[in-house]
Amino acid sequence: MNHRIFVEKKPQFRVEAESLQRELDANLNLNLLNLRLINVYDCFGFSEELIEKCLYNVFGEIVTDNVSKSLDYENSPYLAVEFLPGQFDQRASSAVDCVKLIEPTADVNIKSSKILIFDDNFSQKNIETVKKYFINAIESREKDMSVLAEFSHPKAKEIEILKGFNSLKDNELEKFCKENSLAMNAADLREVVNYFKKENREPYETELKILDTYWSDHCRHTTFTTILENIEVEESFVSEKIKKSLNLYHSIRCELGREHKDICLMDIATIGARYLKSKGCLDDLEQSEENNACSIFIDVDVDSETEKWLLMFKNETHNHPTEIEPFGGASTCLGGAIRDPLSGRSYVYQAMRVTGAGDIYLPVNQTIEGKLPQKIISTKAAHGYSSYGNQIGLATTFVREIYHDNYAAKRLEVGAVVGAVKAENVRRESPKVGDAVLMLGGRTGRDGIGGATGSSKEHTAESLETCSSEVQKGNAPEEHKLERLFRRPEVTQLIKKSNDFGAGGISVAIGELADGLDINLDKVQTKYSGLSATELAISESQERMSVVIEPKDIQKFKKYCAEENIEVVKIADVTDTARLRMFYKGQKIVDISREFIDSAGAKHFAKAKIEKVEKKNPFERKQNLINNLRCKNVLSQKGLIEMFDATIGRSTILMPFGGKTQRSESQVSVQKIPVGNHFTNTASMMAYGYNPELSAWSPFHGAQYAVIEAITKIVAAGGRYNNIRFSFQEYFEKMTQNPISWGKPTAALLGALQMQADFKLASIGGKDSMSGTFHNINVPPMLMAFGITKVDVENVISTDLKAAGNNLYLIKHTPHADYSPNVEQLKNNYDFISQEVENQHIISAFAIGFGGLAEAVCKMAFGNETGVEITNYELQITESDLFNLSYGSILVETPNELNFENAIFLGKTLSEKVIKINNENVDIEELYKANTEKFAEIYPITSK
Repeated sequence: MNHRIFVEKKPQFRVEAESLQRELDANLNLNLLNLRLINVYDCFGFSEELIEKCLYNVFGEIVTDNVSKSLDYENSPYLAVEFLPGQFDQRASSAVDCVKLIEPTADVNIKSSKILIFDDNFSQKNIETVKKYFINAIESREKDMSVLAEFSHPKAKEIEILKGFNSLKDNELEKFCKENSLAMNAADLREVVNYFKKENREPYETELKILDTYWSDHCRHTTFTTILENIEVEESFVSEKIKKSLNLYHSIRCELGREHKDICLMDIATIGARYLKSKGCLDDLEQSEENNACSIFIDVDVDSETEKWLLMFKNETHNHPTEIEPFGGASTCLGGAIRDPLSGRSYVYQAMRVTGAGDIYLPVNQTIEGKLPQKIISTKAAHGYSSYGNQIGLATTFVREIYHDNYAAKRLEVGAVVGAVKAENVRRESPKVGDAVLMLGGRTGRDGIGGATGSSKEHTAESLETCSSEVQKGNAPEEHKLERLFRRPEVTQLIKKSNDFGAGGISVAIGELADGLDINLDKVQTKYSGLSATELAISESQERMSVVIEPKDIQKFKKYCAEENIEVVKIADVTDTARLRMFYKGQKIVDISREFIDSAGAKHFAKAKIEKVEKKNPFERKQNLINNLRCKNVLSQKGLIEMFDATIGRSTILMPFGGKTQRSESQVSVQKIPVGNHFTNTASMMAYGYNPELSAWSPFHGAQYAVIEAITKIVAAGGRYNNIRFSFQEYFEKMTQNPISWGKPTAALLGALQMQADFKLASIGGKDSMSGTFHNINVPPMLMAFGITKVDVENVISTDLKAAGNNLYLIKHTPHADYSPNVEQLKNNYDFISQEVENQHIISAFAIGFGGLAEAVCKMAFGNETGVEITNYELQITESDLFNLSYGSILVETPNELNFENAIFLGKTLSEKVIKINNENVDIEELYKANTEKFAEIYPITSK
């Protein structure tokens, strides 16, 4: 039988409804007297007995909820909203799981929806306003409450041969790409036409879509592999330094014997690691056919014994999905990041989140047409990422959102995660003919179809209407089951090779495992009927994994999956054909040579021009103490950070905020290595670096200081710089025929290469996203550096000032005249600070960032309400000294005197709760209020 269940919180528990009411009033200028929010469950296949058992055991709780089979809503103004067919509905999915705990054999289905019931005098015009605001057409729609029926899914579309494809003329190719929504361009399509002419047949639709997916910028980094025919550097006061870095790149190519290789962004991005490895500076790198995550060997003390472990880390962007569907896009950003090191058989235990948004305080009625409001994107994305991390059980101990008006072009959504596994539990072997490929985890649906190609396209006003199928919905509990499975050594030792289901679905996740594969699409487990072969092949539905297993181990592996309640099927065989072949209903619908797939389409060419850099001091800022703390990138983000659980797993060394008041913000993420029931003092420490204003001025300098900022934060928290490994995240505007657009990432990568060479520290991974354009708006140029290293927890220090009467010193970095980093000075500074930390002479420290020295002083003081007096008037602390950017400099607290050439004595800590600078005395509580109240309008602080 079919039933409809209504669940509403009792009046004293209506937190969500009251929050939504405040949100609607604030953003839409309404004056709601009351708003009721009801969760609705349409239930199918339930007996009367089963539905009665589920009322308060599945759908609601007797203490907090009113659960009923009927609701009088039609006599009041209301709005009902449901997910679009094909979108993953976690509330409904979890309810089905709970029902099966009550009745394991039940064959039931559930759809969830929401009803908003308004005041009796609420006008239809107001309802339309709420509808436009509340319903994101990408994921949901208005619900017809008169219908109680399951979603109908269309019959699977027959896969057609593209008749006349091989006859396409050159002047028809571009039109064909547009009409078929292909990410490839006319030159790529010409390669496909020529290939199938040689094959003496015309392609199936599935084959074209698979090639389009494989060759998308997201999967094959088309932009980064575009051949740069010429790199020009315009003359300016820093051009010689940029040319020096370009010459360094060419000399490294010559030394490594790579002159025959194409000059491209990818080569510039990866050559630093190749070079440093050749110099013996990268002996800890794990090398294998699997390259889903950065992986290094580390020694871990486990119960006082040293063990060899693999430390894996990965950064991931979901800018495009988060822009159009914030909750789902951000949740799958984290889910996707987790799956990379997870497929490497590591246990993921540590996460960071760094995002970029436009003006989140902008009124909704000033939103750019074709866009969601920045506040909505920002807040819903935060809920999506935090929801996923909190459900899966992943500690997220560092969260930061960066603000720049040009992120209105497209949001920045970055997740970075760390995993670890005992090295002896990982098996890395090449697949052999006859090996089986198993697919396990979540089922396949229409969510995520075209995600790889969509992420490679420029965002337009039409995206919101046409991209619904590209947005994925994460299922954290399903991925948590995969984590449990892969944490078992008896399981990981059966896996020869593994790949996660990210962009491209089956076609890429399984297609990349071996040169020759026969894939049976009939074996794919689906969420619902009606999926075509093309949809099965390219769907990016989340929480799935593929593994290569020896035939003799299949039953054993399936047994372990069953113990973790994970569905698994054999879907493919490794062959010696060197071809990707797919079969569907007895028909071979894909048969493409591996050589052609790996060709990545036509060669693309471009010229790069690195623009002259404006001669100005990029670090100069004019502020006062209060207003500095109110700056958009200096404001405390405590209300946002509180949404993320930093304590899961009991591995956290530094909480996001320190001190007795929990108000001094941490600058790094530090977690103990997950050694189970054993003891260790070994931890991983991760930090990021990036300033959009600096990068917009000069991408070359911006990248250099991104690296410097990440290193400095690690050193300030007690880590050594010598063994840091990097992964870079690039995010730029869509590349055009204009050489200047290509010059921006070229300059950034050259700056980063220079830092790698100077510090002898390699970037061993990264991610590029090159579509940050909306009409005439471009995202700020970005090379974000993520640095990670191993630390002893005994050496980790926090940012909060510890006691009155201690000395404050600025360990100062003085850049060169062209504003590039003084590397030798920085190395000396870092070594000095690390030694003093290890000797327990430096007891707190803060790496100077967006708000300069003044920000550091105040935020260090907040944690324990420890006052500060700057007394060194010989230094004559000026406005510029306080507020200018000073990347590489570190403010430290010590009970001792520091005798070091770059240590500038500033003053003392006080028992009085006041900051005293140049005769200006400001109460700490007043400063904290200035630093928190504006951001709290968007993200209220729950702990005072």
